[in-house]
Amino acid sequence: MNRLKLILATFLMTLPALADSSPRSHEIFNFDWKFAYGHPSDAARDFNTGTGYFTYLAKAGYGDGATALAFDDRTWRDIDVPHDWAAEMPFDAKASHSHGYKTVGHGYPDTSVGWYRKHFFIPADDDGKRIFIEFDGVYRDAQVWVNGFYCGHEKSGYQSFSFDVSEFLNYGSDNVVAVRVDATMEEGWFYEGAGIYRNVWLTKTAPLYVPQYGTYVTSELDAQKAIVSARVKVTNKRLTASGFNIRNSIVDRTGNVVATNEADGDLHSMETSEFVCRLTVQNPVLWNLDHPNLYKLVTEILEDGKVVDVYKTTFGIRTIKWTPDKGFFLNGEHVKIKGTNNHQNHAGVGSAIPDALYQWRLRQLKEMGNNTYRTSHYPPSPALLDACDSIGMLVLDENRLMGTTDELLLQLKRLMERDRNHPSVVLWSIGNEEWMIEGNDRGARIAAFMQAFAKTIDSTRAINAAVSGNWNNGISTVIDVMGFNYLRHGSTDAIHEKNPWQASLGTEEGSTNTTRGIYFDDEEKQYLAAYDRDTPSGFFSIEHGWKHYAARDYLAGMCIWTGFDYRGESTPYTYPSVSTYFGMMDLCGFPKDNVYYLKSWWSKQDVLHILPHWNWPGKEGQLIDVWVYSNMDEVELFLNNKSLGRQKMAVNSHLSWQVKYKPGTLKAVGFKAGKKVLESKVETTGNPASVALSSDRNRIKADRRDLSVVTVSLKDKKGRDVPDANLPVSFSIAGPGKIIGVGNGDPASHEPDQFIDSIVTVPLINWVQKPLDEVSINDVIQPGFDAKLWEPALRDHGLDPGSKPVKMVFRGGFSLSSPLLSGKIEWMFRSVATNQSLYINGHEVAKAVRDDSDRYLFLLDQSMLHEGFNSVVIIGRPLVKTNPWDEMNNSPGSIKVSIDAKQWRRNTFNGLAQVLVQSTGEPGEIVLTATSPELDDAHLVIEAGK
Repeated sequence: MNRLKLILATFLMTLPALADSSPRSHEIFNFDWKFAYGHPSDAARDFNTGTGYFTYLAKAGYGDGATALAFDDRTWRDIDVPHDWAAEMPFDAKASHSHGYKTVGHGYPDTSVGWYRKHFFIPADDDGKRIFIEFDGVYRDAQVWVNGFYCGHEKSGYQSFSFDVSEFLNYGSDNVVAVRVDATMEEGWFYEGAGIYRNVWLTKTAPLYVPQYGTYVTSELDAQKAIVSARVKVTNKRLTASGFNIRNSIVDRTGNVVATNEADGDLHSMETSEFVCRLTVQNPVLWNLDHPNLYKLVTEILEDGKVVDVYKTTFGIRTIKWTPDKGFFLNGEHVKIKGTNNHQNHAGVGSAIPDALYQWRLRQLKEMGNNTYRTSHYPPSPALLDACDSIGMLVLDENRLMGTTDELLLQLKRLMERDRNHPSVVLWSIGNEEWMIEGNDRGARIAAFMQAFAKTIDSTRAINAAVSGNWNNGISTVIDVMGFNYLRHGSTDAIHEKNPWQASLGTEEGSTNTTRGIYFDDEEKQYLAAYDRDTPSGFFSIEHGWKHYAARDYLAGMCIWTGFDYRGESTPYTYPSVSTYFGMMDLCGFPKDNVYYLKSWWSKQDVLHILPHWNWPGKEGQLIDVWVYSNMDEVELFLNNKSLGRQKMAVNSHLSWQVKYKPGTLKAVGFKAGKKVLESKVETTGNPASVALSSDRNRIKADRRDLSVVTVSLKDKKGRDVPDANLPVSFSIAGPGKIIGVGNGDPASHEPDQFIDSIVTVPLINWVQKPLDEVSINDVIQPGFDAKLWEPALRDHGLDPGSKPVKMVFRGGFSLSSPLLSGKIEWMFRSVATNQSLYINGHEVAKAVRDDSDRYLFLLDQSMLHEGFNSVVIIGRPLVKTNPWDEMNNSPGSIKVSIDAKQWRRNTFNGLAQVLVQSTGEPGEIVLTATSPELDDAHLVIEAGK
């Protein structure tokens, strides 16, 4: 025992030093990318990529066009990722209904392919390490190159993927990663976005290392201890065999080492093997919904006593069990699933959700009483799962596409191996509403095969599929946990009676259609009242569905369709509606009234909520349907202090009164055990008098990633929220912050979510040439000079070695439209000659420009430019090749026009709008200002700190 204490004490003293000395680093790679649109079919508009004599698929390193290291991307737009270019696009009635009528996809080739490039430096002393570029998700059909070397292709828009690019890198100098993204084809039937919409990472390791997702941690509880099994993969990419030690340690959330284990290993060159160890944690603190305790497995790889790699795995100790009669159990305690389905989509940013916004969205769900998140219908962002682990949210983790080919099974395997250490993940879903196969024998065989395959990857969790219309046929007859999609399709009681062996839950229920703050259907505006109702198409109300699932122990619970509104699927409408009506919250995360019904019966908080608001000019004397959501025993309603009656509240129900409208105050009083507990009221307000700003956090990290979610509201003179105010609000920002998106939750709004600088690349064209000694300089530089009979120029890549070039005049030009003249205009010049003199419209731009750098930038004064064609003259001696195979530059660059974005603005919708404010990286005060005509301004200070 004393020897064990000594070992632990020694380890505690050496752990920080060992971790710091590890060559592994895992750095965010999100910043300072370049972006431009390519084209799915026009090679010239796709930067002529893949058109060379040798393509990147013919010989290694022959990436051309936008994949080449030397490609000039200075006219591309500067961005950070995550980035969703679809969120920047306008709406069009001819565009995809599923994707929210954004102008991306078939029919919009000009905006359906995006290129990303990032320049990065790798220090010389990194030579010898393994270096990986890791993508958490790119939508979709992504191809990746590094320094012109083709790395690979990921077709899925949702899988995470990575490339070991070690041999492709330039150590001690510049490197470029290029990514081509083709979002032409839809993968789902919902808004999916476009681009590098999740995080990117740069990871560096020793050649002997634990690969990405190379650990698998499980635990079993035994009395007052947990037996933790750690399966650790180790890869040896040395050119020789390696012997090593593996030291695994479990660290609790306070930093204390609570268990250690060591083992020996050896690997041949290029071999990967898995090593298994068992560790015992005494008196473990379990992961649960209220106290989501997390441990960390620290795996060290040692050679000759020296740590060469440290890999950290976050995990939780907990037990889960799905039973056919009593539902779901966490740590032996029964937990009713109170869940929502959600897509990766938020107002202002589309699918490019920053990590902090994931956390904010989960907090809104948890505040409602939501304890489960179904990742419908694709692999989620790793950042989402990290947030679920830390906040205490169960996850139903869903595969994208069913199938049993090696490729499709590999997609499932990659999902499971990536996510299986997350304690939040309690169920794997292999598919959703696969109508072609869900009710037949083929579907049963596919599901049974996938289920068996999945259990070879993770045997600790059950397997689920969500079935819509074929209960007790096909897939539903073989799956571990039956997923009922919508009670309209049949009797869960009958299915349970026929399949008493099978656990079950409602994977989708609800599909109610409501609009936040609307209480009378408006077909012209395509707004639907916020009352919870069964739909005409047969979908049940939230209350109807929850009563069914709450009353049956064999049903583990239900997941509502959906937690948040999202772009696309604007059922029951089409254009001009562009977002759904399904959410418990709107696209911004503002709660609809259904949130308070669920909070009443899902959360532990006392709730008393009245709907609708009480601003109804012109409806005096008309009956208004007043509902109260509450978990009180009784509720009494008052209008202007006159009682309208006291009613008892049935469990999982709501109360309603028919009230003749009269301006004033509608007040509800809630009672428990006969005692007054809560009061709530809605009032008739005055007209808006001021703008107000409030944020979820007034202090954020100065890291270029953290953000604050700002709510914009309109107040009357008494400071009350005006719930029916729809007015324009403009925003400006000062300090180390930027606005990355705005929204208001209006499902039919076509206002921009983003206001970004417009970058236009104008080509230099029509190049001709003539020896200088045959013309007059003063003549040829003039705009009106006639050079039609000159010979074509700049078509060859330099003169042959040994040539004696004469000084030439190259003449071309570029066209500018009137709007472009208002922008910042720069010539991103590239040398095509020696000792160059440059003229535009007869004005000297530069002289004696050397050719020792092929890239120069010249800011053009607008006074020398005009609408239409602008002439360009370059005078110099043509470039001469050193070797016959050299290719000298033959492009004089392009004109970059930058037009400043318009001021950020958004109309409020039923009193509210939202602004997302993100750090730009520096510490200091961020000041957001909101203005609206004839209203008092608002100012909000957000502190950005290290």
